[in-house]
Amino acid sequence: MKKVGTKKAASKKQKIQEVHHRPEEGYDLLTDSSRIHHPGAGGGHPQKKENLGDRIRKAREMRGLTVKDLSSRTGIREEILTRVETNDIIPPLGELIKIGKAVEMKMGFFISPGAEQTMTVVRREARPVISRYGKKRSEQYGYSYESLAPEKGNRFMEPFLVTLMPTSEQELSTHDGQEFIFVLEGEMKAQVGQQAEVLRPGDAIYYDSTHPHLVKCAGDRPTKILAVLYTGNK
Repeated sequence: MKKVGTKKAASKKQKIQEVHHRPEEGYDLLTDSSRIHHPGAGGGHPQKKENLGDRIRKAREMRGLTVKDLSSRTGIREEILTRVETNDIIPPLGELIKIGKAVEMKMGFFISPGAEQTMTVVRREARPVISRYGKKRSEQYGYSYESLAPEKGNRFMEPFLVTLMPTSEQELSTHDGQEFIFVLEGEMKAQVGQQAEVLRPGDAIYYDSTHPHLVKCAGDRPTKILAVLYTGNK
């Protein structure tokens, strides 16, 4: 009887552990630093969960700015910034660059602070999962992205693997810096100012982000691109 009881207790304990360690549906390694492994991190108590919105709020408060101040500096509506800081929505990359400029922080601080290392490697099977809201919401936004250098601190470039979804979105973006894009799969429409081009696998484009620009899927199937952003922040 004791052995049976012991087995049942062990089985119950195992189920509890499985539930505890099971990832939440739609979790986001890209904007959740508590889920990113940092080399040299030891045991002890787990870090407090800190998402992208938490880091934006922290940076804003460090500069002594209100949400209204940040809105004035970035041109992003206060209600949108509030939803971003409460992790209700994830802002587009262009808006992250504007926020970083406004609080004098590199864009990488928000995406993933990383650590000071000479070199970092991201294996194909270990790339951070990025879609916080799941496929449906990602399609609504028009793209999803993965950071290809989440553990490299003090980085001047931001490399991403981006999946563009078919969308009717036509809003152009303007921010500091430059962008390089190489098309891997599918077709992509790129518009910079009044000039528009359709790019296919093997095509590349480099442009100044200070000009109004739009990058979107050109066909009815997802497009995959390698994008490298330089935000202009030293």
